[in-house]
Amino acid sequence: MYRTVVNRILLTKNTGGGRRCLLRFPDLRTAVTSSRFSTTTEPQTFPNRPLNPADSSTSSSSTSFRTSSGAGDIPRQERKNPRAEYQGEQARVLQASLRHVLRLGWSEEAMIAGAKEVGISPSIVGSFPRKEAALVEFFMDDCLQRLIDRIDSGEGLQDLIPSQRIYKLVRFRLEMQAPYISKWPQALSIQAHPLNVSTSFKQRAMLVDEIWHAAGDEASDLDWYVKRTVLGGIYSTTEIYMLTDSSPEFRDTWLFLDNRVKDAFDLKKTIQEATYLAEAVGAGMGSSLQGFVGKVRLGVDNMAQSH
Repeated sequence: MYRTVVNRILLTKNTGGGRRCLLRFPDLRTAVTSSRFSTTTEPQTFPNRPLNPADSSTSSSSTSFRTSSGAGDIPRQERKNPRAEYQGEQARVLQASLRHVLRLGWSEEAMIAGAKEVGISPSIVGSFPRKEAALVEFFMDDCLQRLIDRIDSGEGLQDLIPSQRIYKLVRFRLEMQAPYISKWPQALSIQAHPLNVSTSFKQRAMLVDEIWHAAGDEASDLDWYVKRTVLGGIYSTTEIYMLTDSSPEFRDTWLFLDNRVKDAFDLKKTIQEATYLAEAVGAGMGSSLQGFVGKVRLGVDNMAQSH
């Protein structure tokens, strides 16, 4: 698992003459927190500025275990409700359309059926620029808000260690997709469309960030990226596993999820993967990489110690 994490973090490119250098990547924390709960597809710029732990601020919360983890974090009561993008008649149509997804899929037909159900002219579907994508994104935002409500209630979370909180919240979120599991491959296809992928990425990044907040994360610098990349991988692989799970009540999926979370918090495996990183790229990158490797190892070790 951590080999994939490393490959994503250590993106390289050729600069000519056989030399390779590290690619700079945008401040993901800014991408997630500064525009939290805004899932429009308008292009945004994210400056390549150094991460500074001093930029972190404490988030207010209704639960004792909620803490802030990144620069530009927004107090929960000031955050935009994910469901607020669509108001009035549009929201009613989208909500009603979800009841027709099992029969008609994530489609314009389902949206037309939803409009008719609530007594609104089907012509309103034309007001959605990306139609099917709007329906999937509405569902994703609705699920995120339900997860946030669960986190803010603190129900069954206060006495759990971080790995248990993560397992419980990822499972709670994926259980929301269970009623639509037969149609979820279509939803994933819609999310992967070039016009929709940026919104899909942002929604998943916000989801992962919320779960880490609930786990009491106070990460900074590289540790912040490592944790969210790892959890994003756990969520996505479990989501795919769920599509082919025929066990009663997705029992095998939850066992798979439990094992993946335990692997992520396993100190021995974490150190082994960090060692693999050093062996794989250390020789070719020179001494300047050693400090970077040290930070990676520190980040993943901190994950295991927090277990």
